[in-house]
Amino acid sequence: MHSSSPSSPSLHDNSSAQTTPQPLTRGQTFAVAPAFRAVLHHFKKHVGVGVICAVGYFDPGNWSVDIQAGASFGYRPMLFVIFLAGIIAIILQVLAARLGCVTGLDLAHHCRLLLHDHPRHPRLVRRLVLYPLYALCEIAIISTDLAELLGSAIGLCLLFPKLPLWSAVLLTGVDVFIFLVIGDPSRTGRPVRFFELVILILVAIVFVCFILLLVKVHPNWPQVFLGFVPSAGLLQTQPNAVYTAIGILGATVMPHALFLGSNLATQDRVSQPPQPLPTPADARRPSFLQRLQRFWKSILYISRSERDDLKDYTTRHGFRQNNSIEFIRAHLGHGTVDVILSLLGLAVPINSAILILAATMFYSSSNNNSIGLVNMHTLMLQSLGTAAALLFALALVCAGQTASITATLAGQIVSEGFISWNVSPFIRRLLTRLISLIPSMIVAISSGGAGINALLIASQVVLSVVLPFVAFPLIYLTSSKTVMSVRTPKVVIQEKLADTPPILSTHPVTPVSDAPVAASITVVERNFDSLDDSIKHSSTQEYGVIDFSNGYILTAVAYAIWVVVLIANVYAIVMLGMGQA
Repeated sequence: MHSSSPSSPSLHDNSSAQTTPQPLTRGQTFAVAPAFRAVLHHFKKHVGVGVICAVGYFDPGNWSVDIQAGASFGYRPMLFVIFLAGIIAIILQVLAARLGCVTGLDLAHHCRLLLHDHPRHPRLVRRLVLYPLYALCEIAIISTDLAELLGSAIGLCLLFPKLPLWSAVLLTGVDVFIFLVIGDPSRTGRPVRFFELVILILVAIVFVCFILLLVKVHPNWPQVFLGFVPSAGLLQTQPNAVYTAIGILGATVMPHALFLGSNLATQDRVSQPPQPLPTPADARRPSFLQRLQRFWKSILYISRSERDDLKDYTTRHGFRQNNSIEFIRAHLGHGTVDVILSLLGLAVPINSAILILAATMFYSSSNNNSIGLVNMHTLMLQSLGTAAALLFALALVCAGQTASITATLAGQIVSEGFISWNVSPFIRRLLTRLISLIPSMIVAISSGGAGINALLIASQVVLSVVLPFVAFPLIYLTSSKTVMSVRTPKVVIQEKLADTPPILSTHPVTPVSDAPVAASITVVERNFDSLDDSIKHSSTQEYGVIDFSNGYILTAVAYAIWVVVLIANVYAIVMLGMGQA
């Protein structure tokens, strides 16, 4: 007769297993900890680039188009168009981030490398392609700054009703001094956290304002969510619906954000910055005049020389060295996630909120009137009260200022990349703002609010025209194996290979002409230090290649997006020229 041990549980007694919660095992704890550390590392080091790029996607130009779309056509199908424009923006912005992270250069510098010294017809390519493309990009920067200037001026007039419009336009020129305080993140090679913090605060104000406005207007949420579903009504309604949808696409995807995103992706956000050398004890402290002179030199510079960092700005594609594989692995994934979350979590919701507000308050089947920013504020003041109108005006000013700061930074990147002119952001912003102020002042004095609204729409048309010319080189460069390949050191074991198990690479190795890798050898990736000394001394060094270019599917999708944007812009221009929109 066998007696059961008291310590062994009965096969039929499982009540304790059902009622007692099981704690995390040691393996589960170890699995959760790395994920938490990765998320914490992302928020500490990498959050900021995506938010700065997302600012351009809800500037005052977007506001005008979204308000008109919501007031004229309601939730459906324009909310789906906003979502589709956001997806297009994500794809192009991710390509820009990949280009900067892998190669270490932004889109503007790559355009110069591609077009400045053409192997067959250098002068012809410069005059017919490079310089016209640079001129188009400068026009896009000025048009962007014009939209931000007008939006900020209108917002100031809404906050201070007694302020004349032309005075508000003039006051927006004061923000040229912003870069004296927040610094210049494009020249350090590292993120300027104070700059990113300023942008984050302004974007947060805009976001909170729209949350409060949506709570106040009480939209029909089932119909709102239904608006994000594709609908055939876009092609079955009046012709202006297609034109408005094209306007949303053109106003959402901003050319300057692609240059900005590719530049910010080149920054090292992981390693520790170099510490300055200690000052010798016998060194004299500079006088006040010397410090003042250094300060003005740091903010007032224009030079034709190359930048003084260690990056390679002159070697042509196929011969230059891209970033190291360690840098790419530390930044590429986090940068991609940051861009996607910022555009989906900020740009798309804010644009959607603007349209939802307009549709909830003003949409009717017989409404074909034009509603601009001023009309929206007036109707909101009458319907929702002073507090809601104040939130709307405050969000407009903050959106205009954030977009204006990033547009100036993008203009600096464009001039440095295309023509190697190093201009301080203060001078750059001053020149760009003066160019924008001249037509704005003339229109504000002569035509008032109606002229300002027309000028705002014209700036978005210009951006729509420029976008295909900027998107094509981006897609071409990121799809090129010559541009996006990274050489990595490899070790070829010549002796004692049978006694040492190979360490296989987890990355595809693609041979190129200037770095051949024999197919009959066994490649061990970056684990040379783990081998014993006898194997080390009997080895030779070669280079393998890791290809970070777009895959076939992504390339096809990107070029399809480019064709759609091109056709949409041509259609919009034709409709506008025929007077049918």
